[in-house]
Amino acid sequence: MKLKIKKLNPDAIIPSYAHPGDVGLDLHSLEDYTLQPGERKGFDLGFATEFPTGYAAIIKDKGSVAFKGGIHTLGGVYDAGYRGEYNVILINLSKEPYKIKSGDKLAQLIIYPVAIAKIKEVQKLLDTNRGAGRFGSTGK
Repeated sequence: MKLKIKKLNPDAIIPSYAHPGDVGLDLHSLEDYTLQPGERKGFDLGFATEFPTGYAAIIKDKGSVAFKGGIHTLGGVYDAGYRGEYNVILINLSKEPYKIKSGDKLAQLIIYPVAIAKIKEVQKLLDTNRGAGRFGSTGK
């Protein structure tokens, strides 16, 4: 599977794997910014991609950023047909401001193979042991 990447901003850092065998491509900030406690902000990444149908690019937390700064990613599913600029939406869940500098790692991009479902409306679904059990249906 090939992931084609086009720079839209000359300062963009092309996503890359930090180590052989890693699954998360590091995504880097294009700006200096201090994310305040409780603040949510979108960070443009300065690139677009192309990859085959049957895959999705999904943005996930960067473990060190989440652990050290309490920073969490929101949303972030990119379909194979999307050709616009990628961005990362971050929220600061800590009680301290989090300083981001241009070039810092913000999150990671993971390419997943996905099934494209054929939708069929039905009047009845098969019964299961779980049924419609929701939150707490498996106990504490």
